Amino acid sequence: MELPGFAVAVWMFGCLYASVVGYPNGKVREACTSMVPCHGGSPQLSPEHTITVNGTEFKPGDNIEVHLSGPDFEGFFIQARDAEHLDRPAVGSFVLADRRHSQLLTCGRTKNSAVSHTSKAKKKDIKVYWIAPEAAPKHIQFLATVVKKYRIFWVKIPGPIVSQPDVLSPTPPLHATSEAMSTSQPVSYISKPFSASGCGITKFCIRNPTNCDPGSASCFFLSFQQEGSSVFIEMSGPSEGYLAFALSQDQWMGGDDAYLCVNVDHHVHVSTAHLKERSHPLLDSENALEDVSWRLADGLLQCSFRRGIRLPAYKGRFNLDTSYYIFLADGEASEGGLIYKHRRQPLVTNGLYKVTGLPQDIGGSRAPRLIKAHGALMFVAWITTVSIGVIVARFFKPVWSHSFLFGKELWFQVHRMLMLTTVMLTSISFVLPFVYRGGWSQQAGFHPYLGCAVMALTIFQPLMAGFRPSRHAPRRQLFNWFHWSTGTTARILAVVTMFLGMDLPALDLPDPWDTYAMIGFVAWHVGTDVLLEIHSYCLVRKVEVIEDDRVQILQSLTSAEAEGRLFKQIVLTIYVCGNIVFLVAFLIAINQV
Repeated sequence: MELPGFAVAVWMFGCLYASVVGYPNGKVREACTSMVPCHGGSPQLSPEHTITVNGTEFKPGDNIEVHLSGPDFEGFFIQARDAEHLDRPAVGSFVLADRRHSQLLTCGRTKNSAVSHTSKAKKKDIKVYWIAPEAAPKHIQFLATVVKKYRIFWVKIPGPIVSQPDVLSPTPPLHATSEAMSTSQPVSYISKPFSASGCGITKFCIRNPTNCDPGSASCFFLSFQQEGSSVFIEMSGPSEGYLAFALSQDQWMGGDDAYLCVNVDHHVHVSTAHLKERSHPLLDSENALEDVSWRLADGLLQCSFRRGIRLPAYKGRFNLDTSYYIFLADGEASEGGLIYKHRRQPLVTNGLYKVTGLPQDIGGSRAPRLIKAHGALMFVAWITTVSIGVIVARFFKPVWSHSFLFGKELWFQVHRMLMLTTVMLTSISFVLPFVYRGGWSQQAGFHPYLGCAVMALTIFQPLMAGFRPSRHAPRRQLFNWFHWSTGTTARILAVVTMFLGMDLPALDLPDPWDTYAMIGFVAWHVGTDVLLEIHSYCLVRKVEVIEDDRVQILQSLTSAEAEGRLFKQIVLTIYVCGNIVFLVAFLIAINQV
């Protein structure tokens, strides 16, 4: 059963449209943990909106009036959290003051623990009431995410801290503050950019891109130079928020020795910290760093400091005469020093290195090798093999129906070979993220769920094809319909899944060019499909027009078939070349991550 090519385009457009639409109705439960809108892009750095409350103390059961105000905004998301553990779930519940512009949401197991907008209508202020729970933490801080426009938003704007009576002031929260990050030694200003002249000769260096100049506005640079019983460390990168590196015994975040340089009100504060799993860094109350210096200029954040090779008096500091994986990350910070999660995967060295050992000049990768392989195999399968296989089955039956390969029609053998290759590549690729993560990823949004759906449909297609009725069987048309719809659904979901996967931190391809390239591929495939559909229709109409002339009908049909064969072969050749171009572009981008 043949279905019009434009149906594929309509179906694909519908799914892609659904994947990029935001949440104008405020149903943003997916953002309960991160409080980050699913809009793509990066949050703004300087909040324009403020949160105020009508008191500084509370007892369990009390109501506190919370007021969010500022310039016109479309969306918002408000929560209350433990001020000493801002990465933990929302605390307490809310009561609405105006149901026209605000609604209650349930985050986690706490009912009505968040408030969001009801529509995109412009708002200047929102008032709600927070009810303190019985088992409330000692200190509560209110946080708000505000969306001015689709691509203009602020995440986790810090509000006031309220405390229970007779409780001392809260200890420094997990985000950076000036007091928490003050160093124990005087801080000086770096007069000129760092130099890579000693890399691999007198000091151990990590550079990204490889061999870049630390004075360049696109170069991430980290160096270690041993000087007696201490190591002098330099860190530089294009960041207006913070830079950080960590020493780790594995390639996973958690249990690591970290060092942060954070831009707080145009001054860089340097601190040591401890990374516990995938949470905010736990800043140390005592700082083991000396000779601290910093510089903010030309779009670069640079800091340097010295620390001892061994620091037995400081808990959590690793010995620098041992080999570690080295992480290098950057991200955004608010004017008060609030650290946001890094937008992209940190740079990670490909092996264990001892910074006090032989001087080396190395790079690293922002995407693990298994994730790179996962992305590469999926691109090969769903940009190349499946797309060509569909075109061959849809338009080349009459062209290759009289050519045989191993006892079967040529078009069928080519189609089957390409589809089985797709199944094999998809199956291998599907396993790789689970091997890398050691289980299910909670940080990848909808991508793994859609990936599982694609994998299920990919396996189901060849199983269903194994029970294909004979060509003239009554159920053949029903089989053709199910075969087409299952395959088309799998292709559309695969494209949507790839759109979502390209922006994940583990495989953060160059934005926005990755999205443009993917849109270009979809347009390329749909355009080729529509072109061949129009050509087939024109051939049929040409034969129908001359059908009244019985003398010319055979000659005209032969001529039309010859013309159609040549045209289709030319289009297929161009289409395959175009797919290869898209595939090579994606593979190059993956290799450079």
